[in-house]
Amino acid sequence: MKNHHPKNILSNLGFENLNEMQQTAHDVILNDANVLLLSPTGSGKTLAFLLPILEMLQPEILSVQCLIIVPSRELGLQIEQVWKKMGTAYKVNVCYGGHSMETEIKNLSNPPAVLIGTPGRIADHIERGTFRLDKIQTLILDEFDKSLQLGFHEQMSFVIGKLAKVNKRILVSATSDIEIPKYTRVVNPIVLDFIPETEAASNLSTKLVVSKEKDKLNTLFQLLCSLQSESAIIFCNHRDAAERISDSLNEKGIYSTYYHGGMDQEERERALIQFRNGSMSYLVTTDLAARGLDIPEMNHVIHYHLPLKEDEFTHRNGRTARMTATGTAYIIAHESEKKMDYVDYENLEIFSVENAKSLPKPPRFQTIYISGGKKNKLNKVDIVGFFSQKGKLEKSDLGLIEVKDFVSFAAVKFSKVKDLLYRLKGEKMKGKKFKIQVARNVIKKVTE
Repeated sequence: MKNHHPKNILSNLGFENLNEMQQTAHDVILNDANVLLLSPTGSGKTLAFLLPILEMLQPEILSVQCLIIVPSRELGLQIEQVWKKMGTAYKVNVCYGGHSMETEIKNLSNPPAVLIGTPGRIADHIERGTFRLDKIQTLILDEFDKSLQLGFHEQMSFVIGKLAKVNKRILVSATSDIEIPKYTRVVNPIVLDFIPETEAASNLSTKLVVSKEKDKLNTLFQLLCSLQSESAIIFCNHRDAAERISDSLNEKGIYSTYYHGGMDQEERERALIQFRNGSMSYLVTTDLAARGLDIPEMNHVIHYHLPLKEDEFTHRNGRTARMTATGTAYIIAHESEKKMDYVDYENLEIFSVENAKSLPKPPRFQTIYISGGKKNKLNKVDIVGFFSQKGKLEKSDLGLIEVKDFVSFAAVKFSKVKDLLYRLKGEKMKGKKFKIQVARNVIKKVTE
């Protein structure tokens, strides 16, 4: 690896060794032109293809060498995160719908070696001619099954048709029975199938929570009161249900936020940030959050509604018990509900929630919004310095800080927020005044 020793990269990521799937994929991707990698959600697929890409990049080529197509912006941002953590000398950029086109064009004027993007946005850039295609030799279609499911055929076909110099194609999927369309030009790929025959989630236990009422809100409330104040993701089948459930939990004093495909980009991002940084304990979501999201490992996944298909059920459960951790999936069911044939109801352990008395503890953190980001030349170090010097915060009072293009978010201990905002009033960071306030919650305010 040109100046990049594999050991250094792994230690930057906090790993000692590659797992078996990553090692196999690494070797095969380096040596073969067409590869289909099948591996469950949470098994480390991103690193499995990023390491060999790094070895194939050539420092003397100053335009895009590898294109990674993803079905969702969340997955794109997650891959970018991993690449940045690897600490390589190569630039990476992400392009997706809902992101400022102007910013992206500016980013591409100094071309990245690795470009990640959603099919529609990459097609748009190709039509505008914002980056060169003649040096792209490697194409990766990540979560390819999801892109097909979402109907991106036309855009993907258009993009792939424009890449004349590609000599390596890697398809990555978390489900095994996919048809590979002709337009991908992937012919007789080497198939690396790491999907266990029986989903080997031995460290995942599934429990049944019986709801006496048809409206399962009270049962959900009691279940959350039984989880020792640990965070959870709650899955339901419809957008309006996600909002209704989240609003109802907030009314009862449980800090939750919702996330679904009908929200605009900024709201979705804000909800995820608040969930990630611990200022919201519960995320109520549709299957949009079943994969490809950058959220921490969960101990609890709750199925408020069961999905129609078994593979969606598997993906939802993939948010817990990943790698070596253990986790529990809870199914809340009322006797009148249609039974799903992929669930073995007879052998499910019943989890009783009737004795749950106390509300979960409120979150330790609150999210602070800052009206500046990368494009205003702000970074994490600036924010930490400003909050500790002018705001008199200790290191332990600060949680996760996320710096976006034009805004930033910082998690601050609940008890310190009031004083912090008072101290920062009128103060300048890097010679400039920014708006600093408690971030809006993506919830309908019940009190207003």
